[in-house]
Amino acid sequence: MTGPVLIVDDEMPIRRLLRVALERSGYATVEAECAKAALAALRTPLPQLVLLDLGLPDRDGLELIGAFREQGVPIIVLTARDASVEKVAALDLGADDYVTKPFDSEELLARIRSCLRRTDQTMGRLRKLTVGPVQVDLDAHAVSKAGIEVKLTPKEFTLLAALASHPGKVLTHTHLLREVWGQAHTDHVEYLRVTVRSLRKKLEQDPSSPVLIQNEPGVGYRFHDPGGAVPAPT
Repeated sequence: MTGPVLIVDDEMPIRRLLRVALERSGYATVEAECAKAALAALRTPLPQLVLLDLGLPDRDGLELIGAFREQGVPIIVLTARDASVEKVAALDLGADDYVTKPFDSEELLARIRSCLRRTDQTMGRLRKLTVGPVQVDLDAHAVSKAGIEVKLTPKEFTLLAALASHPGKVLTHTHLLREVWGQAHTDHVEYLRVTVRSLRKKLEQDPSSPVLIQNEPGVGYRFHDPGGAVPAPT
């Protein structure tokens, strides 16, 4: 996508801060101060990404996520709501990431780059990737670390594949449990914790200080995206 970044926030100082940071980094921007204006911005050119505040004056920002997703536009939620339930709700509705206010501009720009890379990788059907010493081949169901094959159980590989297919994206506990264990087990968070712990023992340099599979407390897990997971050599 080559359209502008749509900034949806009712606070003018926040919009100004975001516009300046984005334009300095080479992004074109469009601004909307309310939900009505945000939906009106879903026209040609379609935004390449939306920065969405949840606390809008005319509608809850959560209600807009579906409209953006229908257009295939990635979404990063900007919220002053620190409760995990709000973050989980946004992610389960289809948001790609979230940043809690107040935020660091450089961190936000890194999240934007990661989100856009992930969108490009999805469109390109990325099936092999390398993160640090770990190489994952989703088609061959093969995983290696520093060139040495790593044996995973079927559940471990399915979980790793779910995470690795979206490098840098937070996947909620409910999403991962549904993907790996099925709808009947979405309340069994202990299944997920045990399997993540096992994966870390097999893949992390130091399982007590995990880098590859990162925990988002109360929300879910993220497969680390250090500057963007790169395609593995073929």
